[in-house]
Amino acid sequence: MRTTRLPAALLAAACATAAACATATLGAPPARAADGGGEAFTIGDPRITESSGLAASLRHPGVYWTHNDSDDGPYVYAVDSRGRTVATVTLRGTEPRDVEAVSLGPDGRLYVGDIGDNLGGKWPEVWIYAFAEPAELRDQSVQVTRYKVRYEDGPRDAEALMVHPVTGRAYIASKKQGGGGLYQGPEQLSATGVNTFRRIADAPWTTDGAFSPDGTRLVLRGYFSATLYRWKDGAPSGGESLSTPFQRQGESVTFSADGRALLYGSEGKDSPVWRSPLAGDQLPDAVGPQPSATPAPSAPPSGEAAAPPSEGAAAGPSSSSGGAGDQTLGVVFLLAVAGAVFGLRRRKRDG
Repeated sequence: MRTTRLPAALLAAACATAAACATATLGAPPARAADGGGEAFTIGDPRITESSGLAASLRHPGVYWTHNDSDDGPYVYAVDSRGRTVATVTLRGTEPRDVEAVSLGPDGRLYVGDIGDNLGGKWPEVWIYAFAEPAELRDQSVQVTRYKVRYEDGPRDAEALMVHPVTGRAYIASKKQGGGGLYQGPEQLSATGVNTFRRIADAPWTTDGAFSPDGTRLVLRGYFSATLYRWKDGAPSGGESLSTPFQRQGESVTFSADGRALLYGSEGKDSPVWRSPLAGDQLPDAVGPQPSATPAPSAPPSGEAAAPPSEGAAAGPSSSSGGAGDQTLGVVFLLAVAGAVFGLRRRKRDG
């Protein structure tokens, strides 16, 4: 199912207005910062117009797996660090409904989340497809294992699937303004029964997420923000707001293969992928902090403050309505859209 979007003219005007406001306030970032931050590459494949998930390959350095989120077919694409598609993998025997995420497991398999539900809980079940990451990068068809997924508290929309790189356990973050959740799957997914995912923490508005390669960090991103958590004893803790690039429709994130940076992707034709280095305590435990390093955002901060950890449930993303940053950004966005609508109507009337 295709995500509901603003008309192209309104979206472009809103994005341009919001981007101009951010640039005026924060200053435009360089195309490539000295610390390696900035635009990493642009996905140039004309078939990939709704890149909704991103996963860095460990088997093929410099390669990232991505996919469209709907109306494309059972395809997963391997894109290199120049944005060129080097392999198209067809998932045999599947008819995806709304693919939203991809994640690499410790078993060497890619997990593809057909978990979108834009009607807010219409589908009683969703699916995860898994297949071995190809040893050779070429166009090919693969047989997949299909896992049936249900949530303990009923159907919901979700766009983030994260497989822990050590335990192999799957997690899903639901997408809901001011009340999403982080759901934990069973210790091992079953291909024959129903896999019930249980809520273990609150989550902010989430369009994608990823574990660090060593499994000690979890990042959840939304359209305009991202939050980094420590992962300990099977649950997130703390929560640090990260600077994110301003993108047309930010729907994907992954750690780099070495764990030292995050890569942010977006939907849209010729969509850029941004690289944002991590520093200090942001770095995964296996990488270790660099004493002399200081965080340096690769793109202008979105201005959206991270929600504080919730009380009660496992420490993690907040279930509050989003905080002052969310509200401010929402107002800016609505004003931009309203201005665009007014302008279009006025030009139509004057013309």
